[in-house]
Amino acid sequence: MYVRIGLFFYFKRIEIHGVDNVPKNKALLLLGNHQNALLDALLIATKCGRFSYYLTRAAVFKKPLVSKLLKSLRMLPVYRIRDGWSNLSNNNAIFETCTNVLSNKEAVVIFPEGSHNLARRVRPLSKGFTRIVFDTLEKHPELDLQLVPVGLNFVNATQFPDSAAMYFGEAISANSFVSENRNQSVVNLKERIKFELGELTTNIPEDNYEEVLTKLDVLHVNYLKPKEVNTCIQSNFENCIYKSKGSNQFIKPLFKSLLIISVFIPYLIWRFLVKPKIKEPEFIATFRFAMALTLVPIYLIISAIILFLITSISVVLIYLLIVLLAALLAVKL
Repeated sequence: MYVRIGLFFYFKRIEIHGVDNVPKNKALLLLGNHQNALLDALLIATKCGRFSYYLTRAAVFKKPLVSKLLKSLRMLPVYRIRDGWSNLSNNNAIFETCTNVLSNKEAVVIFPEGSHNLARRVRPLSKGFTRIVFDTLEKHPELDLQLVPVGLNFVNATQFPDSAAMYFGEAISANSFVSENRNQSVVNLKERIKFELGELTTNIPEDNYEEVLTKLDVLHVNYLKPKEVNTCIQSNFENCIYKSKGSNQFIKPLFKSLLIISVFIPYLIWRFLVKPKIKEPEFIATFRFAMALTLVPIYLIISAIILFLITSISVVLIYLLIVLLAALLAVKL
């Protein structure tokens, strides 16, 4: 609930489409594209209707305290080649865990691209998720394992406030891909999931990516409607639907400035201490959101206590109301 409230105040709008496609009482793999680091997982966690496990890159589990926290949140470390060849064998235990979880008709979230990237396209899929699928069905051939592709779309993932749209595709039976030739089954499954993800999110061809992206930005297309954007690209920009500009371009900065003043110290810490140290732009939104969920509430509580000691409870309530309204108007307008 706390994360849900945080997401409400972070995003101007969150659109959810096709959530009825998510099976409620079956073994389930949710397979999403991966643009926005931890926020991708948090959106799925709070909006899919299933309490899930998450495969997460092992690099973030290095510190014992962080590792314990992440594992308590049902996050499981997955090792990649960049983590060292010697560590890849550790995945055997994780994949076995996934098989056991799925055999109990629970849900696992995987980002099959294998890494995050802000590029508005579906990147080649790794075969790790296919191993989980076929290993599970090999041990539990009677299991009705369902696969649901998830398209995550953002207007501008590094900016605040942002807007997001999440599309849940139709459930796919994993058993339909089982054949005597496992290698071919892997290829067929990867191709199908990549195709489905390409329908649920903006999918700009890699060859002329920058050129196409520039044209789409100039046309002000609505990236929250990937089907329209993909149609625009495929029609060579002849069949495009444009997004109307907001009418609050002058009022919104006023409330955003008021919000910054209200949380001035956390803002300075973010702006000059935290943000400059973020090496991967995909993590900007994650760290900003983390600060909003931790440092900002602490700052407001301390400010409220100080105000209460030197003034009265009514002044404290007025202060908190002003901050709340400033946040709502700065984000939602």
